[in-house]
Amino acid sequence: MAIFLFAISTFVSAQGLGSASGTIKDDGRLAASTKQLNQFFRRFNAEESVDGNTRYNPGDDLYRNPDLRKGFFEVIFDKETSGIPDNLKNQFIDDVLSDTYPQYIRFHQEGWFSEVQADFFFKGKRERASIIFKLQPQGLGYEWIIDAVSFPPFKNLFNKPEGDDKDFLHPLSHELGFMNLRRAFEDSDLPESFTRSSFEPDFLTLFLYEMKQNNIRFATVTDVKFHFFQVEGWYFEVSQFNRPGFNTGWLISSLVKLKPGDKESIQNYIYDQK
Repeated sequence: MAIFLFAISTFVSAQGLGSASGTIKDDGRLAASTKQLNQFFRRFNAEESVDGNTRYNPGDDLYRNPDLRKGFFEVIFDKETSGIPDNLKNQFIDDVLSDTYPQYIRFHQEGWFSEVQADFFFKGKRERASIIFKLQPQGLGYEWIIDAVSFPPFKNLFNKPEGDDKDFLHPLSHELGFMNLRRAFEDSDLPESFTRSSFEPDFLTLFLYEMKQNNIRFATVTDVKFHFFQVEGWYFEVSQFNRPGFNTGWLISSLVKLKPGDKESIQNYIYDQK
């Protein structure tokens, strides 16, 4: 890896980028590690120098320079544990660096969100929730908002039967003044059977209600990752790696070339709607 860091600096300079691109200092760890997610954005788009000390803006010679981007793509993939095939990675890089249609990722644009694993105490037990966060405009800026939650204790709380197994209210129930509601609200263990066919429980509302009742208490965050669909035809996941060596920080940990229908399937899986 140290050899590569020397190579990326030499490569950038050899392409006529000169000293403006910066140099690798110390043993290369600072330049190799993508320490913040914002830096991941800048490296993906080539909006900073190799050493990370200089930001590039529109109008700068090196802003989104294709050669600089190609060099950065060598340090923003997890190379130790993810096992992303080289041919898939190279195809992704070729698509992103296309001369006719280069693609970039943007912080304030739809198409990416965060998945946070966090521990809570619920009914005397420590339980892990998966929480989806998205950005939304707020005032003159933006804010992270909770978009969905998956919480194991709620997983099988609603099991609506289907077909002949589903109980129902007779279509003439109105003629009885709906006095047979006892069947739905007292005699049945599955009141969701009497809801519309498209009924889906709102687990986020249930989660917040239990929290307001002091039945759910926050413990700690255990993991954070980010899901990206901003590159046309691709999905990738960004995770944080804290480990010795050079290949550390926020890195691409999963990469999928999308076929028709894949985007929806992956999103449903992440949102625990599988």
